[in-house]
Amino acid sequence: MHFAQYYLDCLSQASYLIGDQRSGRAVLVDPRRDIDDYLRDADELGLRIELVIETHIHADFLSGHLELARATGATIAFGEAAETGFPIRRLRDGERLSLGGIAGDGVTLTVLATPGHTPESICLVIHEHPDDDVPFGVLTGDTLFVGDVGRPDLLSSAGHSPQEMAARLHRSLHSKLMVLPDATRIFPGHGAGSACGRNLSTETSSTIGDQRRLNYALQPMPESAFVELVTAGQPAAPGYFAHDAALNRNGHPLLEATPLAALTLKEARTARDEHGAALLDCRPLADYTRAHLTGSLHTGLNTRFAEYAGCVVPPGTPIVLLADPGTEDEARLRLARIGYDRVLGHVPDPTAALAREPALTTPTRRLTAAELAANPCQLIDVRNPTEYEAGALPGARNIPLATLTHHLDHLDRTRPVVVYCHSGNRSVIAAALLEARGFGDVRDVVGGYRGAVEEGVAG
Repeated sequence: MHFAQYYLDCLSQASYLIGDQRSGRAVLVDPRRDIDDYLRDADELGLRIELVIETHIHADFLSGHLELARATGATIAFGEAAETGFPIRRLRDGERLSLGGIAGDGVTLTVLATPGHTPESICLVIHEHPDDDVPFGVLTGDTLFVGDVGRPDLLSSAGHSPQEMAARLHRSLHSKLMVLPDATRIFPGHGAGSACGRNLSTETSSTIGDQRRLNYALQPMPESAFVELVTAGQPAAPGYFAHDAALNRNGHPLLEATPLAALTLKEARTARDEHGAALLDCRPLADYTRAHLTGSLHTGLNTRFAEYAGCVVPPGTPIVLLADPGTEDEARLRLARIGYDRVLGHVPDPTAALAREPALTTPTRRLTAAELAANPCQLIDVRNPTEYEAGALPGARNIPLATLTHHLDHLDRTRPVVVYCHSGNRSVIAAALLEARGFGDVRDVVGGYRGAVEEGVAG
């Protein structure tokens, strides 16, 4: 058997290639849109990708099932409850998928219907040989993570209450996954940093036994207690999640590589003023805060770039990139992974271009937590609710970065606004958003809440 996990750090997302090396047949599970790595590895191993399986309809990234189907002729498969705008194979609960020869004695996958995160969620139990007592492992998608379980609240707008989905998740976990042998390895769809859960580990695999002992959500408790536990304190979902879920369900344009146009600062400003383009500065935080194009947004490539961009740029908005030389294609690819394809171009070497046009630039206004008392303001904490509840600066109002665009009308544009997060990254992104939306007096707290604790001024 060939088994490979492809872990994408910038989205904390995992996909999997499973193949039977004797028959040459393979499946790919939860692929991203840029598929070259999968195709190269399959070709080198002599594997034919015959089936592309999605463990559920993803919301946090745009999946590559359509790209793979075009490139390989593979069939796209979802759980039986999935409703899509393109032809799929529906996988039934308990169905066995053999990758071996006619005798069916090779690598085998067994489908488990595990609704809870979404109605159509499935997990895949992998047997290297059909008669093995202990499976090789189980792909758990967004049903079970290392250290956490899938969040049940993302489909509230579609008529599925978090409590209903959490109850279904509890039954799926205990009737389908926790009955597997303790030695069964688990391979989840996400790791630490993903907004698909709140307590994900940095480990990208574990075992059923270890999760039975260590995962807070799998400890013995009544279903009602589980429902209360997993519906409380989930991180705010970025604004692009609903957009990506719709594209993954209904279909989307295929990823195409085309040259990225080079634009001047003047052309970038024209794209913003005449076409509504977002000017997205991808440089490191220190470079952005020192001097940036007035009215530009910010999220550095060395952070969770695409996720944060999806928090401050509405889906479908045209984008102009201000990225360090040689990084513009990486920035565009990361945006494409969440379905942001309308990149009009980039400003080559924006730091040098801005230095030549100082009248077009603005520094980020910053202050320390100790200086807050002398600066009456609207103080906004852009961390997630669980962070805020664990401790906050006195007088701060919690508006997570992911929801800030929806609360701008609730802020007083005539008063100064100060924003902070944990360490200073999200607050700079938030400050840039407020400046771009016309707030005149905006500052962020250097070092964030962590710095305030060190200064002894945190609440």
